[in-house]
Amino acid sequence: MAYQLQNEQLGVKIAELGEVYRGTRFDGAGFITSVELNGRHQFCVPESLMPGSGTGGIGLCSEFGIKEAIGYEETRVGERFPKLGVGLLTRPDEAEYRFYREYACARFETQVEQKSAQQICFTTQPADCRGYAVRMFKNIEISGNQLSVTYTVENTGSRVISTDEYSHNFLGIDGYAVGPDYVLKLPFAPKIWSDEPDTLEGLVFEGDHVTWERRPEKDFYFRMDTFDGRETPWLWELRHRPSGLTVRELSKLPLSSAAVWGHGHVISPEMFVAVHVAPGERQSWTRTYGFSKSKAE
Repeated sequence: MAYQLQNEQLGVKIAELGEVYRGTRFDGAGFITSVELNGRHQFCVPESLMPGSGTGGIGLCSEFGIKEAIGYEETRVGERFPKLGVGLLTRPDEAEYRFYREYACARFETQVEQKSAQQICFTTQPADCRGYAVRMFKNIEISGNQLSVTYTVENTGSRVISTDEYSHNFLGIDGYAVGPDYVLKLPFAPKIWSDEPDTLEGLVFEGDHVTWERRPEKDFYFRMDTFDGRETPWLWELRHRPSGLTVRELSKLPLSSAAVWGHGHVISPEMFVAVHVAPGERQSWTRTYGFSKSKAE
C-alpha cells in the first residue's frame, strides 16, 4: 500500500519500496506516483502507456548518474559499482555503462519514517564498495499547494562521490494529450539544441515559451543553455491552457545542465544538479513544486 501525504489542497502518493518500481535506474526511495490538486486534478503519468514497455518511471522520480556511474570505469567484470538510490550493481561485461540497462543488484537498505500527514522521510544506509559509501536522506513534505523534496548525500566512505541528480518529472495534466493546448514556459529565452535534430520536429520555440504544433507521435527531446536556478524565480512552468492547470518548479538550484524529454502523453523537464561530496562531508538541495488552477485561456 502506498504512503500518502494529505492537506487541504494536495494529496500525494508515494510507492512503498519495490512496490511499483523494481528497476536499477531510478531512486526507489520516495518514488512519487501521484499528485492530486483539490481532490480532482492529476499531474503524474507513467513514462509509457503500453504495459511492459519503457523503464517503469512514473510521476516524480529521481536518478543519479545517468551518464556515468560512480567508479564504473575502474570496476572489473563481475565486480560491483554503486548506483545512488538503487544499490550495488554488478558489471556484466566490458560494455560502457548504460542507464537504461538492467544490472544485477544488491539493493541498499532503506528505512521509512512518516513524521506526519504532511511529511515523510526515507533514510538509505551506506554499503561500502571499494571506498565508496553514502548515507542518503530524502525528506518529502507538503505545505499548501507546494510539494518539496529535500535530498541530503552524506559521504561515509574514503573516496570522493562525484555524480549528478535530476528528477525526471513525468507530467501530464488530467490526462490531456500533449499538443497546442500545452505551453512550457522558461525563466528566459534559452538557446535550444539537440544531438538528434529530428527530436525537435513539431516543437515551436517563441522566446521563453515552448509549444507543440500537434500531438507528438514519437519522442521529443532538446537541451538548453545551463542557467543558475538560484537567481531565477522558478526553473520552469507547465500549463494546460484550456483548464488553467499549472505545475511550476520553484527550486533554487545551481544547475549543471537542463533538458526536456517527452512523448504524446508526457512532458518531462529535467533539471540537473552536480553532486560532489568529499569524505566526511554532506551536500543538500531541495526541489519544490507548486500546483495551481487559474482562469483558463
